[in-house]
Amino acid sequence: MKLSILGCYSATPRTLNNTTSQVLEINNHMFLIDCGEGTQVQLRKHKIKFNRIKHIFISHLHGDHFFGLVGLISTFRLLTRETDLHIYGPKGIKEIVVLQMKLADSWTNYNLYFHELTSKESELIYEDDKVEVHTIPLNHRIYTNGYLFKEKEGLRKLKMNAVEDANINVAYYRKLTQGFDVENEDGILIDHKTVTKPGAKPKSYAFCSDTMYKEDIVPIIKDTDVLYHESTFLDQHAHLAVKTKHSTAKEAALIAKQANIGTLILGHYSTRYGTINPFKDEAKTVFDTVELAEDGKTFQF
Repeated sequence: MKLSILGCYSATPRTLNNTTSQVLEINNHMFLIDCGEGTQVQLRKHKIKFNRIKHIFISHLHGDHFFGLVGLISTFRLLTRETDLHIYGPKGIKEIVVLQMKLADSWTNYNLYFHELTSKESELIYEDDKVEVHTIPLNHRIYTNGYLFKEKEGLRKLKMNAVEDANINVAYYRKLTQGFDVENEDGILIDHKTVTKPGAKPKSYAFCSDTMYKEDIVPIIKDTDVLYHESTFLDQHAHLAVKTKHSTAKEAALIAKQANIGTLILGHYSTRYGTINPFKDEAKTVFDTVELAEDGKTFQF
């Protein structure tokens, strides 16, 4: 699982910092999460292949989280993209994008599918044989979702000595790794658990965009390997977090601790702060394993 941070600041882009956007690579998928202004420039700068992005997840319709979307869609068109593109986001995102394309007479030459979200409960919005994606309802000034990306259980591994001792035909090895019980050469049904062991532990990543402190997301993200949680303010400005419906670094750490997260990544910093190091210091007073999102930084788990 690889996470590439393309932008991690709030509100407006700066000379050396961009607004929210990141790419998650998990089990051969490449998902784009939020698409702030300048995202396609960051994709090029960090040599991330455009054509591998087939699914884009937008958390909410504040500009620092989606103003780069129309530009990216247009660039895909100019690059003669043919692969389908799926966009998940709040109701209204289709109207915004289609209006701009209509007025510019710039329809795509590839299939563009919108999956508009309205539910305030967590729901499964994407699934295939390897990965599933659930929404994480958040509490911001407008309708907002985070996203939980979860690998499915992979193939089990054969315990070769046990398989051979059980006298199982090689033709059934694949079935065993898929979790099926099979008959051996003597017609005896063999429990797959006795001759196989679990494969690699499935990995998971939770993206919690703009939100005020919200404890009821804890059951949704419980035991997730990596959590990105916004931390717009430090605790000294907690009153501003309440006013704007954002979180502090300390509050993000409290969520991580309650949810038994593996690693917490902080981001969406307010530009009022000259350095981001105090965010990590503050969070570590509550939770041990803390990282800071920075433009161009990658994390591998």
